Amino acid sequence: MRFTPALCLILLSAFGLRAADRPNILFILGDNWRYPNAGIFGDPHARTPAFDRVAKEGVLFTHSFNPAPSCSPCRSSLLTGRAIHELGERASLWSGFPQDTPVVTQLLRDAGYAIGYQGKPWAPGNAEASGWKENPVGPKFSGLDAFLKARRPGQPFFFWLGNTDTATRGGKRAFLDDAKQAGLEAAKLPVPPELPDCEEVRLDLLNYYGGIVRMDREAAAALAALAAAGELERTLVVYTGDNGWQMPRGLGNCYDQGSRVPLAIRWGKQATAGLKVDAFVNLGDLAPTFLEAAGLTTPKEMTMRGLTGLLRGEATTGRDAVFIERERHADVRNGHLSYPMRAVRTRDFLYIRNLRPNRWPAGDPDNLFLHGRPYGDVDTTASKDFLLAHQNDDLGRPFFARIFGKRPLEELYDLRKDTHQLTNVAADPTYAADLAAHRARVDAWMRETHDPRLDPTYDAWDKFPYYGKAPK
Repeated sequence: MRFTPALCLILLSAFGLRAADRPNILFILGDNWRYPNAGIFGDPHARTPAFDRVAKEGVLFTHSFNPAPSCSPCRSSLLTGRAIHELGERASLWSGFPQDTPVVTQLLRDAGYAIGYQGKPWAPGNAEASGWKENPVGPKFSGLDAFLKARRPGQPFFFWLGNTDTATRGGKRAFLDDAKQAGLEAAKLPVPPELPDCEEVRLDLLNYYGGIVRMDREAAAALAALAAAGELERTLVVYTGDNGWQMPRGLGNCYDQGSRVPLAIRWGKQATAGLKVDAFVNLGDLAPTFLEAAGLTTPKEMTMRGLTGLLRGEATTGRDAVFIERERHADVRNGHLSYPMRAVRTRDFLYIRNLRPNRWPAGDPDNLFLHGRPYGDVDTTASKDFLLAHQNDDLGRPFFARIFGKRPLEELYDLRKDTHQLTNVAADPTYAADLAAHRARVDAWMRETHDPRLDPTYDAWDKFPYYGKAPK
């Protein structure tokens, strides 16, 4: 069903929203920016005054996760408000985008909103193969200023600011100077225990923090542009990241390094300033949130839950966990095979089910398609190259096995003792009851959401087209 402008006006009237009362929406989405790398979360190395401002003048979410730790699948869920396994080929990286379900940006446009984006929209993928004339996010603009000038006077808008400064861009270190100008030093950065403490890792970390500086500077400029246009107080500002970082064991993994992201939302007087929300939320919840804010009815196809009540401090139920999943990330296994996972993250535990444990989780060691290197689901960085070079010596062996080696059917991590999720206790008999409880919770969720993977032989995601090309 496609919403017509006339129908949307009726719905807006029913909700008591006049055209002048409809809020603007600014969606700031960092690429591969993980929790807790923001100043307000207590990271002294993350220079994020704009994010911290949004959190202080709005609501800070402490347990926000992506639906899939992979760029275009996560963005597919953001746009459709649906679980990853409900999205067909959009559940995989470099997919098409079938026009078979409501898309939040298009619903807003039908309701009279101007829509557009800057930077990285729904990507990477091939929407044109599915009949789209433009990206599902909308038309591209050079920046927010150009977009504001192009809209009709007084027209409410949705603008997607897709920043990529926290991405490694093929292993290049483009932001070392930004980090150094911010007073950061590689020698003083904490190295997480899942990675070796070496120069390669420290310089990658320094570059990542420099990217955070650049990203937040762009976000600050967008907030300033809104204020200059007199639009800030009537704008819902959402500032978050799509996936965890691109360091090994991050992007593409259901561990927190790949799935937990920062999230802050500011909405003038509509949100409780300074509120901290500990409830578990999924980035797919943002699609119904945008519609709720605009006074529109959420289509029944959107199975995620809006956040507007949480922004006002209302009590919440059923938000003590979040489900994360993954299908094919990159096409880096012989036969185009995926590496499907289903996971549930609660306050005390992370449970992961690796549905094809006979496959290599990081990509095949003999498939060099994407990066010219093995294990292609781990993006190219100097840190990865260090691990490949030292996989058989004492410097790299223990890290290499954890990151690149095969994994068992089930993983269970006790977050009360193991915040970095390094020790799998699934086989420990003292955790038998916890394992059974989390296994049952994933089973119930898969049944309730009609997950095709309930059929143990289902592997349709291995057969969907992959539109990514090997670099020249």
